[in-house]
Amino acid sequence: MTAASKHLTPVTLELGGKNPCYVDDDCDPQTVANRVAFFRYFNAGQTCVAPDYVLCSPETQERLLPALQNAITRFYGEDPRSSPDLGRIINEKHFQRLRGLLGCGRVAIGGQSDESERYIAPTVLVDVQDAEPVMQEEIFGPILPIMNVRGLDEAIDVINRREKPLALYAFSNRSQVVEQVLARTSSGGFCGNDGFMHVTLNSLPFGGVGASGMGSYHGKFSFDTFSHRRACLLCPAGMEKIYSIRYPPYTPRSLRMMLMALGTRGCSCTLL
Repeated sequence: MTAASKHLTPVTLELGGKNPCYVDDDCDPQTVANRVAFFRYFNAGQTCVAPDYVLCSPETQERLLPALQNAITRFYGEDPRSSPDLGRIINEKHFQRLRGLLGCGRVAIGGQSDESERYIAPTVLVDVQDAEPVMQEEIFGPILPIMNVRGLDEAIDVINRREKPLALYAFSNRSQVVEQVLARTSSGGFCGNDGFMHVTLNSLPFGGVGASGMGSYHGKFSFDTFSHRRACLLCPAGMEKIYSIRYPPYTPRSLRMMLMALGTRGCSCTLL
């Protein structure tokens, strides 16, 4: 963005952030676990739109944990380290950063690591506090913290206290719950009852808002980023008698007529 600004070039700035995932009490825990685990541990969690943390009630957490363990085992086997489908951390610096986050809260699933391979097991943390490091930075790795909330209203409060995320997810069998999360929050993108599938559709814009970026791209939205909507009004060469009310000297009558002419009105215009 700094480089582009020197040339006054328009940009779409896609940043990251902590992408919340609200799980309602009225849900099928195994379906939710399958989808959350797939999108959280895809590419070892190194995607900017991965679910970064889960918000749910303690009761839903108790149902979700065995379902997450089941999904992880089904996807990556009893020993995820030997799975050809689980990636490794991109470099040593990020491996050490992520290994430090494993000390937050309490490890409920996974937690193993191997520095020689930059391997971190698919991990779920519980009893996580808002002030802990794992909740203060984008994780960008295979670690999923769960924070407990009393219900939808508290979850929305937690989300809205933070910077606007690049993506936001809500899982519920009740469409009105998903719609409430959508209506009462702000994020770059949103997906109900799934992970970052919205990013795969060229028919939808992809981008952030606030701290997670500005503008959008994908498909025609990329073209629009670098296109200028030029305002063009073509006036007739004649009709000078009507236009003459704009010219001084002004009278109360001409001012009234000008105000009427300049009032908001509809017209047939085309963007060129």
